[in-house]
Amino acid sequence: MSTGFSSSSCRFADYFVTCGLDTESGLEPDELSALCQYIQATKFRDVARGKLAGAKEGENFEQSPLRRTFKSKVLAHYPDNVEWNPFDQDAVGMLCMPKGLSFRTQTDIRKPQFHSFIITREDGSRTYGFALTFFEEVTSKQICSAMQTLYHMHNAEQYDILHTPPTPRSAEDTRSTPQQLLAAPSLSRLQRFNSYDISRDTLYVSKCICLITPMAFAHACRRVLEQLHQAVTSPQPPPMPLESYVYNVLYEVPLPPAGRSLKFSGVYGPVVCQRPSTAELPLFDFPLQEVFELLGVENVLQLFTCALLEIQILLYSQHYQRLMTVAESITALMFPFQWQHVYVPILPASLLHFLDAPVPYLMGLHSNGQDDRTKLELPQEANLCFVDIDNHFIELPEDLPQFPNKLEFIQEISEVLLAFGISSEAKPQCSEGQSKLRVFRSGDMASDKRNGNLAGSPLNSYLLRENQTIARLQALVKRTGVSLEKLDVKEDTSTHKDSKVQCDEEELKKYQLNIHVREVFANRFTQMFSDYEVFVIQPSQDKESWFSNRDQMQNFDKASFLSDQPEPYLPFLSRFLETQMFASFIDSKILCHDDEDKEHTLRVFDSRVDKIRMLNVRTPTLRTSMYQKCTNIDEAEKAIEMRLCKIDHTALHPHLLDMKIGQGRYEPGFFPRLQSDVLSTGPTSNKWAKRSAPAQWRRKDRQKQHTEHLDNDQREKYIQEARNLGTTLRQPKLSNLSPSVIAQTNWKFVEGLLKECRNKTKRMLVEKMGREAVELGHGEVSITGVEENTLIASLCDLLERIWSHGLQVKQGKSALWSHLLHYQESKEKRDATPAGLVPPGIIHDTERRKSDAGCAMPPLKVSMIQDMRHIQNISEIKTDVGKARAWVRLSMEKKLLSRHLKQLLSDHELTKKLYKRYAFLRCDDEKEQFLYHLLSFNAVDYFCFTNVFTTIMIPYHVVIIPSKKLGGSMFTANPWVCVSGELAETGVLQVPKNTLEITFECQNLGKLTTVQMGHDNSGLYAKWLVECVIVRNGITGHTYKFPCGRWLGKGVDDGSLERILVGELVTNTETDDRMCRTPPMQQSPGMMRRFVTISPNSKPKLNTGQIQEGVGEAINSIVKHFHKPEKERGSLTLLLCGEYGLVWALEQVFQHGFKSPRLFKNVFIWDFLEKAQVCFESTEQSQMTQDENWQMRVRHFCHFMRAINSTPRNIGKDGKFQMLVCLGARDHLLHHWIALLAECPITAQMYEDMALLKDHSLVNSLIRVLQTLQEFNITLEASLVKGIGI
Repeated sequence: MSTGFSSSSCRFADYFVTCGLDTESGLEPDELSALCQYIQATKFRDVARGKLAGAKEGENFEQSPLRRTFKSKVLAHYPDNVEWNPFDQDAVGMLCMPKGLSFRTQTDIRKPQFHSFIITREDGSRTYGFALTFFEEVTSKQICSAMQTLYHMHNAEQYDILHTPPTPRSAEDTRSTPQQLLAAPSLSRLQRFNSYDISRDTLYVSKCICLITPMAFAHACRRVLEQLHQAVTSPQPPPMPLESYVYNVLYEVPLPPAGRSLKFSGVYGPVVCQRPSTAELPLFDFPLQEVFELLGVENVLQLFTCALLEIQILLYSQHYQRLMTVAESITALMFPFQWQHVYVPILPASLLHFLDAPVPYLMGLHSNGQDDRTKLELPQEANLCFVDIDNHFIELPEDLPQFPNKLEFIQEISEVLLAFGISSEAKPQCSEGQSKLRVFRSGDMASDKRNGNLAGSPLNSYLLRENQTIARLQALVKRTGVSLEKLDVKEDTSTHKDSKVQCDEEELKKYQLNIHVREVFANRFTQMFSDYEVFVIQPSQDKESWFSNRDQMQNFDKASFLSDQPEPYLPFLSRFLETQMFASFIDSKILCHDDEDKEHTLRVFDSRVDKIRMLNVRTPTLRTSMYQKCTNIDEAEKAIEMRLCKIDHTALHPHLLDMKIGQGRYEPGFFPRLQSDVLSTGPTSNKWAKRSAPAQWRRKDRQKQHTEHLDNDQREKYIQEARNLGTTLRQPKLSNLSPSVIAQTNWKFVEGLLKECRNKTKRMLVEKMGREAVELGHGEVSITGVEENTLIASLCDLLERIWSHGLQVKQGKSALWSHLLHYQESKEKRDATPAGLVPPGIIHDTERRKSDAGCAMPPLKVSMIQDMRHIQNISEIKTDVGKARAWVRLSMEKKLLSRHLKQLLSDHELTKKLYKRYAFLRCDDEKEQFLYHLLSFNAVDYFCFTNVFTTIMIPYHVVIIPSKKLGGSMFTANPWVCVSGELAETGVLQVPKNTLEITFECQNLGKLTTVQMGHDNSGLYAKWLVECVIVRNGITGHTYKFPCGRWLGKGVDDGSLERILVGELVTNTETDDRMCRTPPMQQSPGMMRRFVTISPNSKPKLNTGQIQEGVGEAINSIVKHFHKPEKERGSLTLLLCGEYGLVWALEQVFQHGFKSPRLFKNVFIWDFLEKAQVCFESTEQSQMTQDENWQMRVRHFCHFMRAINSTPRNIGKDGKFQMLVCLGARDHLLHHWIALLAECPITAQMYEDMALLKDHSLVNSLIRVLQTLQEFNITLEASLVKGIGI
């Protein structure tokens, strides 16, 4: 449905095909599918005898001959070839009878089965097939005796089994053994094996008739085929030879033009089909009702979400038609987006190896109805959505975000379904006992409706009281104040429409329900993306160069779009904007400037968006999460009814063909071989175009239709080439599956994976480097935390897909974690020699205190196994997929991802054991390039582990380094520290004074910001000069250095017993050990100024110019901090209190021109401020005439001074000054205080005449600079203002 169908075709059907048993070539085992069945059968059973030899020829002796698969052949197809749709014999043969031929006897059920299929061509265009499979009696004596012979061989094989004593089996075993499926269990074992006797039984074989069509008119095709089959099985022969009807449908029935309906004749009755106009949703002719009845609304919505996020989807059912219906429905509901990846709704048995395709896919797998889900061994499950259609059960990948407004959406869909009398939960189709969902015991709703049991309030019916989803919805609706009592069940349509409508009531109901549901789904996207055009980035260059640089170009302003969205939408939308379907949608928007140019889906979508914008009174950019229901269902429904009431076109009636006498006869019960001479060519001129088409339908109309499809195909091809992601393999080649073809397919996958890896790493780096990257001319400005998470999640998904490609041994659902576990196991076996018992990362006392402060803590040992153990110890992560993702995040944060994976893959023996030869991980060049791309992540700092696992316990290691000159060897007091980070702080921790280090475990603190440290002033020598404190995170290895360089003790320095230290992440200097030589993003802090105040004169003197520059720089850094997007902001504490921060800059201002006191007596800025405070207070009391403003500022200043002086903390004079500056910055008072102090008489006494504070012009410029902080909302870290109640 979603892509352009084959252009140039104006005929309803391109081919008529028959498939079945070729009596001339006899019984040929279908090797590949037999081998698959054999492997499935033997995998769970210990086959004692070597029967593999038989299986190698495709003869699986575990299966009784009637249950084996034999090759089917395309027996005939008419015409031979059509230029616009070349006949693909292999594909048609495989998809008409995906499991090959099947045999039955007269005791088996032999009902005809209808199914449809799809063939996707290289360019993405599609052809549809509709097949009816039925059983015919085998008349060939050779085939019957061959079957008898196979049974004799089979029974001989089973003879020894009969003579071995039967072992008791569990019930489940009995059910799943193929031999025991052959007949009722009451028969003796011998009879069960001997279930075909040529003298007693009639043998039947499957045969298939099929129409290949350019568009999916499923209902019409089904009627045509069923009437043809009925013609050969009914006792009376049909009115005309079958050739007449086949000829008619191939050559005389046109495709209905857009917006028209068409009626033509089958063998026994008229067939009607209708096609939507160009302003309506595209053609879709599969019953959505069936999908909702099979899966239930909630499951359909989850499956829909998976498809939108391009997660691998595997559908599983024993009915081919169900696979096709679910696949087509989900892709149709995506309008206006189109599935861009592998799409194989029916995967033939011989293509099972395709399940390890490492790309997003939507595939349907036929189940034999015996094996349950647990028996299915799938190569890839980390990111798989598994849908067991027959058991109404869906298995979702982890971390699936919710579709926006999910509950209201479910509510709206449920209302539509209820109006048609359909339950919104899955209902069992047949007596499947193991249905995973709760079974409904509701009567048939339709009959209830007719009997009037579903009266005014359908929501009070028993069915709904039983239904949890609706119960939740009712609660929700009560809150929103909408009454559900008014919900009408649609009245029976038959009463007043039968007279007019040209199709049966069932079909009309199907059309109505389909359009209702599709409009509700389409409305969600028109609401969500109503202003998407604003964010499309139009290319500045011409189309050609745009195509050639397509990979590097951003085509949509994601960051701005997301910033407009309601918060709850972000997890879904940020992932959806990264998909290929969204990118292709935007590409086609860029390619089509005017309406004429636009692809059908885009034109329809844009016209709807325009309508919404007209209706929306509110500004389009203002987003709310208000749910808006669909309003245009009625007009869509009317259009369909109009077409069905007044048929626009009637095709020619079937007529007798020019056949020789005696041709066209056939035996009743057998579908004949038709006369190819009359069917191979159509009429010489398109008579029907002239004869039956009304005047409106002219050649121009038809040409436009052609060019429209041609353009679509061209554009689709263009877009695909432009994206050229290598993953555009839409469908495996359904041809001779030689090893070379398989190898070639896998080679395409390997190339695609590599390309995807290159694009992903590039995109992540560009996003991460943020503004710098933008200045260099790459991409968009910034991403939110949500978006970074999205990118990392998609990297994890890519790694899982790479690790699943060509996998042969796996434990658990994650291929990557499985490989890691295998590696861990083999490594632990090798390392089983007893070693030292000291766990890595804990330092021996002797190793510590090398000469340099930075070396006080040797770096953590790089160990992949140790990182795995950290992840295994996190109790919050329960699943393998979760563990693999956490391990990837940790490795990225430690800048070890590439190195770890290289180490993992260096064990070639293990890789050989786990992977097939064609696997990506065994392609050496590609593997090297892949690791090289991952290496580029080392250029940026990720905190993707620390920021995500916020509640886990992490070991921290703290070392205090006293000054080497005045070492604390005589120090007698008891030190303590308190470490704070962005997420939490530790509280006070006592540090042993002999070792001065401590290891403790606490909940993740996030990035570390400050350390408070001090001592209790006990003992004889309680003075301590501390160089710095070093703290390391024991899991991520991040090491932070907190410089100090000050004394702690009474009567020394500023008399402080505790200090607040501000730290920074120390970047790892040992580049030799790491593989990345890229310079770090932040430079580590230079030599910290040392306030070892022996005499004030020893401090470096700065001139007024340098001081002004210092203040300007400090303020500038704070301004820049607030202009960065939130996720890129560093620590504000660092900018206030760190090296060259605001506190330091103002310290320079106050120290400039400070009069030097007597020798050996230190005067601190705080002493000056205290004197100023006393002065202000006395001035206030003496009631000197000052304006209101001045008094207000004085009051504030004195209030803050008093509060800081009365704090119970021993923070010393410099600590108090720091606190005052921080509080002043927070409350935007600093510039007022500078003005006050410059005017204060105390300043005149304590400062020399050349001091900065006495220079009016300098003070004014300083005030102006400080005023720029007013527009920012500064939040201080708790550790900076502890103990202050302002």
